[in-house]
Amino acid sequence: MSHIKSSYAYRGERLRRIDRIRKTLIVAGLLAVVAILPRERPHVARASSAAAATVFPFSIAEARRMHAELDAMKGELTLAQAQLDRANAVMEYSAKYKVSADIAGSIYDVALAEGIEPDLGFRLVKVESEFNDHATSPAGALGLAQVMPATARDFVPGITHEQLYDRKTNLRIGFRYLHGLINQYKGDVKLALLVYNRGPVAVESLRALGLDPRNGYEAAVTRGYTGTGVVN
Repeated sequence: MSHIKSSYAYRGERLRRIDRIRKTLIVAGLLAVVAILPRERPHVARASSAAAATVFPFSIAEARRMHAELDAMKGELTLAQAQLDRANAVMEYSAKYKVSADIAGSIYDVALAEGIEPDLGFRLVKVESEFNDHATSPAGALGLAQVMPATARDFVPGITHEQLYDRKTNLRIGFRYLHGLINQYKGDVKLALLVYNRGPVAVESLRALGLDPRNGYEAAVTRGYTGTGVVN
């Protein structure tokens, strides 16, 4: 459970960092008001500046400097929030599927990079390999996403079996293939999953004969799933 503890510590540090940035932004915003006070009418500016000085013991130059840093701070806050959101999501998936934060982080990141909803990505990996990096099926499918070497070579010519056991390489090819199938079948996630599992020849041959190609795989992956499969 050490990875869980370290992840909570990481999340706590992110929360504290965001809180510090927010406080700084508030102060910087108020100081920006001080920076524009000299533009007011002289007698009003003097009175306002005197009142502000009792509340904000900063010079105009300091206020302007902090105001100039405001945009950079906003960008840092946005980045920190995104990192915190990722950390929270990875922790939730790690706990839900009882896998390490390292594996959960890889699935989450690669799914988003390939335009697949992480929820669907985790479901697929659970059914395909039970999160075993070195899973090998009797048919020869390899790795977390159980990618067939022939399919992998359509995306990475010359890729070897050993390379397909690399976690991120395997996930990237598997999720990219799934994304393409979802697009090919116009958003029909269940049909795309069937082709992913059974292969296009088997599925299309059965459909051409008027037979139902379902084998229970798509139901196992999508049970309780309400997403669209892909992200924008």
